[in-house]
Amino acid sequence: MMNNLSVIIPVYKSQDSITELYKRLVATLEGCSNTFEIIFVEDHGRDKSWEIISKLAQNDHRVKGFQHSRNFGQHNALLLGIRKAQKEIVITIDDDLQHPPEEIPKMLIKLAEGFDVVYGYSSSEQHGLWRNLTSQITKLILKNTMGVQAARQVSAFRVFRTKLREAFKNYYNPYVNIDVLLSWGTNRFGTVEMKHDERKFGESRYTFRKLARHAINMITGYSVLPLRIASLAGFGFAVFGFFVLAYVIGRYILEGGVVPGFPFLASIIAIFSGAQLFSIGIIGEYLAKIYFNSMGSPYSVIKDSVGNFADTLEGSD
Repeated sequence: MMNNLSVIIPVYKSQDSITELYKRLVATLEGCSNTFEIIFVEDHGRDKSWEIISKLAQNDHRVKGFQHSRNFGQHNALLLGIRKAQKEIVITIDDDLQHPPEEIPKMLIKLAEGFDVVYGYSSSEQHGLWRNLTSQITKLILKNTMGVQAARQVSAFRVFRTKLREAFKNYYNPYVNIDVLLSWGTNRFGTVEMKHDERKFGESRYTFRKLARHAINMITGYSVLPLRIASLAGFGFAVFGFFVLAYVIGRYILEGGVVPGFPFLASIIAIFSGAQLFSIGIIGEYLAKIYFNSMGSPYSVIKDSVGNFADTLEGSD
């Protein structure tokens, strides 16, 4: 039996699923843990989620809750919960019941094999076409950023050792990706295949635009790969331009005439202009992040909290 479990649940407009998720979690955790806590982080969804969390906390001392003053995003809510966790093992799970809580013991067994982080993944996730497509693209980016093979099976259903938060205890950037932060503390990642249920309530709040923005924030926030791509693109177009110039001069010397055709000249200008604007856009993303970081923008602001936080592990906020 695994002791000391902290379950962290970011909540956004999930008033219909919270109670069922709580009941299934308690039934599962009581069978695999002597001591546990359930931490809800309500991300300003403006529904009745916070009222439900408050009632659960009043009736069960193992339930704790935090309410954001505005919507900060899923990973920011998770980071707050991780820093408030009081137990030795952290479990993160979505609020929509697509991750079955009954699969947690399987992940804990895998963690006990010597891993520091274990992901529960499904080979056939129950999402829409665009969500699945953008998810796969994001995982490819994440694999490059994290530098581990397990990044291809990354999901929001995680189990990891709380001590890993020491690797990012001084991280207060408003752009947060939990999986990258965990890779700062370990490279021992494991995965477990499990069920992924269909959504029972509501619709996914992750639009194509939000997922694309998340991918851009992730790769520009934790990697210099885009800058390297811009440098290689600049070098490639410079070489291309050199060969074009050599062709023009060579034809002038050999044939005594210039290369005819406005379309040719216009296409060359368009190619080089596009490459320059692309590179400037990438640099602009990095400059924007530096600017926002210099402003000291917070990753999380707590509006309200419920539960007993008398006992905390060393290093928690």
